[in-house]
Amino acid sequence: MGEAARKIDVIDTRPAYTQADADALNTRFEGVDTVAMLTALFDERQLGEVAVVSSFGTESAVLLHLVASVDPTIPVTFVDTLKMFPETLDYRDTLIRQLGIKNANVVQPKPEVLAEKDENGLRWSFDPDGCCEIRKVEPLARAKSGLDSWISGRKAFQSVTRNNIPRFEIDDGRLKINPLGDWVKDDLEAYFAEHDLPRHPLEAQGYLSVGCAPCTSKVLPGEDPRAGRWRGWDKTECGIHEDVTPLPGKGDDGANDPIF
Repeated sequence: MGEAARKIDVIDTRPAYTQADADALNTRFEGVDTVAMLTALFDERQLGEVAVVSSFGTESAVLLHLVASVDPTIPVTFVDTLKMFPETLDYRDTLIRQLGIKNANVVQPKPEVLAEKDENGLRWSFDPDGCCEIRKVEPLARAKSGLDSWISGRKAFQSVTRNNIPRFEIDDGRLKINPLGDWVKDDLEAYFAEHDLPRHPLEAQGYLSVGCAPCTSKVLPGEDPRAGRWRGWDKTECGIHEDVTPLPGKGDDGANDPIF
């Protein structure tokens, strides 16, 4: 009987980020202009393989413009759940073209998974968590598998469930960067106006946060911008982000020194 094949030793040289790294970065860049922060991060090349994850929603143009103005070669990943508004797909193409994004990628759910778990395409109507898992969470997990860091467009003001978003946090060993975490609506509006950025075509109709078409509705006066997502369900996130982000430094036992 032959010997079992020996497992080949492989040295993993990819960055492994800890909460201490996130804390150090939050301290270093506290109060620093967003463009200056992104410029420093990209110039220092300590992020490893990094990409922007964008929904190409109503506020996405700001983050995409910020990143492209510093380095238009930074990859931008879009998860096409195959349930998107046609207007979102058109808006994606418009922004990629106008902002000069040079490395845009699309990831979709696996056809065999849809055939097995959502054959009639109606899972969103009775199991939105399960629908998000197979159409968004799993595809993005594949896209992130080769990344060391990723850039998110989350902002604290969007919902009470997004309070206390730091600029840097840890996501399964990866560094997650929220450049707009402390921006408010007026900041976004001023940036749109200053740079004459195109608006999502559904925004004027009252869709202040746009996700998949079946699970997105118009926002009523006085509601959180994300109130139109999964209306009627006890659900506020697709599963890519957690509802409540801990305050910077929470959960750090001090066992690891930062690499930054």
